[in-house]
Order: sequence, then structure tokens, then C-alpha cells
Amino acid sequence: MCTLDTLFANNRAWASQRVAEDADFFTRLARQQSPRYVWIGCSDSRVPANEILGLAPGEVFVHRNIANVVVHSDLNCLSVLQYAVETLKVEHIMVVGHYGCGGVQAVAERRSTGLADNWLRHIEDIANKHEARLEGHGDEDRGRRLVELNVVEQVANVCRTTILRRAWYRGQRVEVHGLVYDLADGLLRRVGVSVSGGQPWDERYHASLQTLK
Repeated sequence: MCTLDTLFANNRAWASQRVAEDADFFTRLARQQSPRYVWIGCSDSRVPANEILGLAPGEVFVHRNIANVVVHSDLNCLSVLQYAVETLKVEHIMVVGHYGCGGVQAVAERRSTGLADNWLRHIEDIANKHEARLEGHGDEDRGRRLVELNVVEQVANVCRTTILRRAWYRGQRVEVHGLVYDLADGLLRRVGVSVSGGQPWDERYHASLQTLK
């Protein structure tokens, strides 16, 4: 029988270590969260936002879904964005893909995954849109390139939300970045160019695509 005893033991050890290092850690954390960053990433268990960034609890606001997709019908993602931008006043929104993403790779290989195929239609649309950029690549390289293209497209989707458009109209300082995490070496890399208020998102989008040539 599988139990959670080990996890509870790990949790107690972690909490004790935190208090030993900083007696007021949980008291301070419970009062408020004041992150400067939003992470929109993949649900993959190998891509833990806080650990990768070297940040403590309370320092990054996280939304995750299969293949780090941002679509305008996803109220979950949009609610996270709105709260982060309008209430927490974050300064940086990071869309983070990762090489070896199972969802993206399934689309690259034109392979069915079952129910998730319905969600991955968003990635399939990107693959169809950029077929010329994917031609001539084997499955693995095609998957890596599609991961990068997906990040560029999702950064554009973030910028197109009414949430970001309103924030920039108000003069709020918030910047959107595209990143890719490499499971092979644990490093983050920029993809494309960042977008902030006063910069036309569509011009930055085309500039980002140019970097992938």
C-alpha cells in the first residue's frame, strides 16, 4: 500500500530546517506574498520553478499546464495573470518552455496522446503555422525548434491579453520574457526578445522569430 508517510516526514524536516535557519520565516511568509516574477511553465515534474530560479517560497507566482500554453479561453491562466499583474504588481512575466517536452514532442512526431490531443491542438496550430521553419528537421530537432516557436507564440499571447494591454496603458512596469529550460544541463536560455510597455508586441514578435532562423 502506498502511503504519504515519507512525504509528511520530508515536510516536517523541511519546515524544521527553515525555522532553524530563520525563526521568522513562516510568520513573515504567512503575512503576505510579494513576488516580482510570474512563471508560466509546463506541468512536467522535472521543471520546478522555484528550484530552477533559486528562489524561496513567496518569490515567484506560478502557473503550469501541459506545454506552457496561454490561450484566451483559459480562465485559469488569465486569472493567474490578472491577480499577478493587478494585485501583486509583478514586474516580470516569464513564459518557460523546456526541451524534451512530451506534449510538444508528440505534436512534432504527429503522435496521439489521447485526451490531451485536444489541448495540444494549440501546439499543432503553431506547428502548421511555422511548417516552413520545421521542414527538414528530424523528430528530435523538430521538437526542439517547436518548443522555441511555442514560447515565442505564447509570449505574444500574453502580450495580447486585455490584462497586459490595460497594465501598459496605465503605465505599469511589467515585462514579458520567453525562456527555454534545458533538461540536459539545467540551464535557462532566452528565446526571442522581451516585451515591455511602449513597445509594439507585434514588432517584438517578428523580431523574436528572426532570432530563430
